Amino acid sequence: MEPRTVTDSRITMIHQMLPVDANPYGNVHGGVVAKLIDTAGGVVAMRHCQGNAVTASIDRLDFLTPIKVGDLVHVKASLNMVGTTSMEVGVRVEAENIQTGRLRHAVSAYLTYVALDDTGRPIKAPELILETDTDKRRFVEAKARRELRKAERMRENTI
Repeated sequence: MEPRTVTDSRITMIHQMLPVDANPYGNVHGGVVAKLIDTAGGVVAMRHCQGNAVTASIDRLDFLTPIKVGDLVHVKASLNMVGTTSMEVGVRVEAENIQTGRLRHAVSAYLTYVALDDTGRPIKAPELILETDTDKRRFVEAKARRELRKAERMRENTI
């Protein structure tokens, strides 16, 4: 498969938060936001490999500000790094107050996906073409996070 750019798979999804998404105080449940993040990340990974990809890990979810019923949620996702079969996707969630137009950075996350063939086995993902300084910076940062994840797994396996 031909190498692909970050731009080839980058997406923004916009979703309005409704009462069914929230607790009695009007704050959107973290699980609702996590599902939107995983959906957006998965779309980016599948667009990049032009096939199936599954979630391998979510590093962390940092909830920075509440998302309220009625807010428009902008879920921005783009590829940071591609390994052999795995891909790191960065996701940024912004909440928009429709009445004021004000955007708030609400959540950030890093997710790892694995490209799969038609039988569900991992396959080589297309190489990633880095076009901008931002692409290059995110790639270097993703490689560092990947090494930390590997070291953590090794440490957990020795316990």
